[in-house]
Amino acid sequence: MASLRGSDELLGHSQLPMVTNGASPLTVMDANNDAKKVKLDQSQVGPPSKVVHIRSIPTDASEAEVVALGLPFGKVTNVLVMKKKNQAFLEFGDENQASTMVSYHTEVPANIRGRTAYVQFSTHKELKTEVVNPAAQAALQAADSVQGEGQKTVLRVIVENMIYPVTIEVLYQIFTKFGTVLKIITFTKNNSFQALIQMADPVAAQAGKLSLDGQNIYTGCNSLRIDFSKLSSLNVKYNNEKSRDYTNPSLPTGDSIAHHHPMDHGAAAFALGTPSVLASPFATAVPGFGATQLTAYGAAHPAGGTQLDGLYHTNPFTAQMRGLPAGGAGGGSPLAGFPGMQPSPGATSMGLAGLQLGGMTTGPVVLVSNLSEEMVTPDALFTLFGVYGDVHRVKILFNKKDNALIQFAEPKQAALAIQYLDKVKVWDKQIRVAPSKHPVVQMPKDGQTDGGQLTKDYTNSPLHRFKKKGSKNYQNIYPPSATLHLSNIPPTATEEELKEAFGKHGVVKNFKFFPKDRKMALIEMSQVEEAVLGLMGMHNYQLSDSSHLRVSFSKSTI
Repeated sequence: MASLRGSDELLGHSQLPMVTNGASPLTVMDANNDAKKVKLDQSQVGPPSKVVHIRSIPTDASEAEVVALGLPFGKVTNVLVMKKKNQAFLEFGDENQASTMVSYHTEVPANIRGRTAYVQFSTHKELKTEVVNPAAQAALQAADSVQGEGQKTVLRVIVENMIYPVTIEVLYQIFTKFGTVLKIITFTKNNSFQALIQMADPVAAQAGKLSLDGQNIYTGCNSLRIDFSKLSSLNVKYNNEKSRDYTNPSLPTGDSIAHHHPMDHGAAAFALGTPSVLASPFATAVPGFGATQLTAYGAAHPAGGTQLDGLYHTNPFTAQMRGLPAGGAGGGSPLAGFPGMQPSPGATSMGLAGLQLGGMTTGPVVLVSNLSEEMVTPDALFTLFGVYGDVHRVKILFNKKDNALIQFAEPKQAALAIQYLDKVKVWDKQIRVAPSKHPVVQMPKDGQTDGGQLTKDYTNSPLHRFKKKGSKNYQNIYPPSATLHLSNIPPTATEEELKEAFGKHGVVKNFKFFPKDRKMALIEMSQVEEAVLGLMGMHNYQLSDSSHLRVSFSKSTI
């Protein structure tokens, strides 16, 4: 019995895996020599073989990633990864499956973690590894497991250790790399955020599960646990922030007032039926290939390591077929043509660590410009920007008082603030919010003081919204809107009292207490700017001896 060794070690021992061609087995070194002859012109590849050769993979690419690359095209029976050579071999169950993969990647370059890999037929007919590689065996067993699920297209996704919000747009961006996403329903059950995601075909669902199960959306948190749902189809009634039917953009948004509460929708919310299948964008792009063969598979963007590298980077070919600009974060949204269903501004920018904004890396500090010098105060900025993260420090610049630096607890929160508040109108001026080059906001030095009027430290403020990890406030982050969500309303407060208080900041159009909980209400101002002023003026407003009002932006309407 050969000893267990990782694929890095295999190349340094005499007992090597072999690639066999008929009765004449060749060592991996022979395969490497053949690999050197590969040319980028795919017309020069050899005759079809069920063994596929892949070049230019990342040095630390795993066997699971390579298997995921081939999974959409058929049953992968063996894998050999030569990390030091940046190469790999995949063996399929039959030649047709290998041919489909090679033909597909002639049109669409293979991609692992943002690195282009080159795919062609191997000159050898069989891949036979005599040394057992545990990582390869585990990857093949995982592939067999998901393929053994048959024709299932609905995935159940549970987000564990959820520190940062997960929206429908984030889920779409992740899973659309593995195929056409038809429908998504999100809900909270047993205090955990969950989603049901219906893919267009079983292979896409299998590829998504194999590549994403156990991965993190953000570094060290928001872990995905994925299995197949017993449902054959999802019944989506509304297109809003909790559910989406991409096959039916005309669905109403519904009364989403209840969406401020995490809800246990339960299985009763989903009716069983026959899955509808959208035609793949590749069906007409690549002659001779049908929708089930050439859906926009995640093979082009499998997850890597313990986090989803390049999470929101669009496959250029996929983008072109969908009418989207290619090129990655902020380059376009798959929802661009979806009436009333634009993605949240933060969705396409929050990549691996939520820090990539148009190619610029964001730290915890943002620069705010074009402020009203007469109206701006550190407290007002703390309240407004505190909607999107815990603000630690605010500094209004002494020599340029229409500018301010705001330091958040984490870079991800700064990224959210940039996306949601840039170009918002405040005090009759359109403010600009951008990443700052400063890593921290400095407090005045000893002996210097601005009287507390320009620089303030809020590190230990009791008003931070996100002090607790996994706070439900993360699930209710929305862009500025004319409608505000009010909470912590005491029983003694009346509609007239609240309307009068908010009326000092603008015109109140509508007001509505929550039917089953008068501690919460919605109030609609005549325009977004008035709602922004209302939030800054009324958040933490004292309504009774023991009650201070909590105000946030809402996506609901009255």
